[in-house]
Amino acid sequence: MKKVYLGLVVAGLLAGCSTAEQSNSTSATMAVPTATQAELIKQLDVNKAPAENFDLSKWKINLPYPDDKPERQGKTMELSKEQLNNHVPPFSHPDWFFTDPESGAMVFSVPNHAVTTPNSKNARTELRAMLGEEYKAPDNNFAIAANDNAKEYGAIGGHLSAVLKVDWVSTSGNDSKSGAHAVVIGQIHGSNNEPLKIIYRKLPNHDLGSLSWNYETNPESKADRKDIKHDVFGHNRLKQSDPSPEDGIALGEVFSYDVNVENNVMHLTFKKNIGEPTEIVKTFDVDLSKPYPGEAKDTSYAQDWMYFKAGAYNQCNTGSSQCTNNGIEAGDYTKVSFYKLTLDQ
Repeated sequence: MKKVYLGLVVAGLLAGCSTAEQSNSTSATMAVPTATQAELIKQLDVNKAPAENFDLSKWKINLPYPDDKPERQGKTMELSKEQLNNHVPPFSHPDWFFTDPESGAMVFSVPNHAVTTPNSKNARTELRAMLGEEYKAPDNNFAIAANDNAKEYGAIGGHLSAVLKVDWVSTSGNDSKSGAHAVVIGQIHGSNNEPLKIIYRKLPNHDLGSLSWNYETNPESKADRKDIKHDVFGHNRLKQSDPSPEDGIALGEVFSYDVNVENNVMHLTFKKNIGEPTEIVKTFDVDLSKPYPGEAKDTSYAQDWMYFKAGAYNQCNTGSSQCTNNGIEAGDYTKVSFYKLTLDQ
């Protein structure tokens, strides 16, 4: 019964998106799988919930609808590691977090407007790494080797690796706003700021989207925070009047990111055309124990605690991004499918 139920609901969800998707990109859904996709799909079971296909034992999840627990009244739905992994049957949600009925991919979907976490204007269906139990406790998070109390943390560094595709980003929004038409698909979050945000952004009239990442400085004063943007494929500040990026990534196109924090250095690796003769690899290295080069007010992340995040963090909101929220049929949502997601800590 689970397979039929999820299949029908997901089919209905996709059917409701078809008009918008077809008008914006012919590659919004997977056609002929690449060799990499085919190999990963072999390891996935369309009849299983996400936590049965993927090791989510070190993750909790936030979802874009109100929590029903009294202590979380008015907050986003949050499922602990135990709730996410030990439900009978295992947890899935037919609209926002489910197994793709054709490929077995783990799907994260988010509307443009929904209940959000306290410090954000953006809705999300997103995993948060939990090495322990208590949110801010040292054993629940990781530090880098330079941290004076590194041995007290749940891990020194860590390795997050993903193979995925972005199926959809909001078609509404003000293209002069960086959050419009964009989704964050992976993060490292510190106690206050974020040394890493991986962002996919595609404008409605472009064939290809752009992949970039941000390093947020970690100054003493919040007023001095600054995002340092790095292009990977395409360009992060494009407008609809600009041409589509020739080196970008289409909706439905598989790519990968690999984040390896080793000792003090964050090593980033991004790939497109994975395993093909035309494979393209981009790498970046950042020493998190030192201020970012040229940023005098950055204190670095040497003494901070951090954690990984992955999923779909919709950057298109009805406020600062000037997006609308007219529903899935209008294209006002984001959707991301993971074929691989591993966390080694």
